[in-house]
Amino acid sequence: MRKPQDDLVFIDERGVAQPHGERAGTQMRARAGAYRLMPTPNHVVFMRFTGQDGRRDEEDGAIVRLAGEITQPGTMCNVIALIAQANWRGELTVRDGEHVRSIFIDSGNAVCATSDVDEERFGKIMYRFGAIDEFQLRHTLDKQKESGLRFGDMAVELGISNHSQVYHYLGKQAEEIVLASMQVSDGMFCFLDGFDDEAVPFHHSLSLNNLLMDGVTRMDEMRYFRQRVPSGDYVPDRVEGRTEPPKEFRAIYEAIDGVLSVIELGRVLGLGEFQTTKQLFQLIQSKHVAMQKPRMRGGPLEVVETANAVLQQIHQEADSGGKGTVLRNNLASFVDPTYEQLFSRAGPAEKGAFEAQRVVDNARALFAGANIERQLKELLYDYVSFALFTAGSLVRRSKDQSLSKQVEPLMSRLRPIG
Repeated sequence: MRKPQDDLVFIDERGVAQPHGERAGTQMRARAGAYRLMPTPNHVVFMRFTGQDGRRDEEDGAIVRLAGEITQPGTMCNVIALIAQANWRGELTVRDGEHVRSIFIDSGNAVCATSDVDEERFGKIMYRFGAIDEFQLRHTLDKQKESGLRFGDMAVELGISNHSQVYHYLGKQAEEIVLASMQVSDGMFCFLDGFDDEAVPFHHSLSLNNLLMDGVTRMDEMRYFRQRVPSGDYVPDRVEGRTEPPKEFRAIYEAIDGVLSVIELGRVLGLGEFQTTKQLFQLIQSKHVAMQKPRMRGGPLEVVETANAVLQQIHQEADSGGKGTVLRNNLASFVDPTYEQLFSRAGPAEKGAFEAQRVVDNARALFAGANIERQLKELLYDYVSFALFTAGSLVRRSKDQSLSKQVEPLMSRLRPIG
């Protein structure tokens, strides 16, 4: 599991830099060469490759026009707005330590975007928006590996899609990558001057200003939606005895069968998760629809996964407020010998989550013969409640937007009964 210490580099009194963490060593080895140390504040080290002549030449890589730390969701909104207003042309890279997203920008438009996040790859985008089914996705991926073609080209060759559809969903992919970049809560961005048109796999023209409006709206609205639709795994069901809903919600209302989850409905209707959640929220408000808990694996594993979902939100909140270390120290002091056995070799990871199956296996050994699910609920509810209390005291928010209110639907699933 990734820890912040994995990225540490020590500079000794002689000025010699040594990687402390394995990830830091891997990154430094991949960047072997001569770098120029740029003038920066004392708490920042910024270097760029120049080669042994120490001069910034064209072949040494693109000029860094803008760079900085990402400390909370929405940080990238201001950065993208600045780039759009300045009419710059270049590549905006957004890195969170695990994933890399690149947005190619020209004259206030996103012309292309790429990502190494699995759910943002082109085939998964087509699947998420209902353009292809699961069999077509797997079949195309298998054939793609054999041929070396891009997913879209392979889908056309197999007759699963056509060029017009591929072009449309390439634009949808770029849009989703830009919106996901705006929600990165911890990482680093760099805006590199210019890019080679031939290196860009496709060209669209998506207005950054329009994407900014969509992204800000999505982040703002999702906070409220999550109070009634906690996740895409929840299952909507019609409320008996209600009149027909407004015309704009008829399609989704008729597709609700009490079996399909929010994500599955989004695929069926081609809306995606956000638009589906938005429409369901309106139907819940009008009392046409009620949400049912996810039909997941159930049992102990789901208990840990629910706790993980809340812990990740809590850690993100604390990290955004610059209180992440305090939260983690408080949680470490809360852990007694029972928790130590429960969490043995299971984490927590940097974002607060535990390796679910490992925790369940530890619980089975720790509480042999007892009701494992009940024991896990009791322990994890107390642990998560303490994390929630600590984060709430560290990061103050308005009553209407409190973290406790935001995570209550998930806490209700975790809360022990009796």
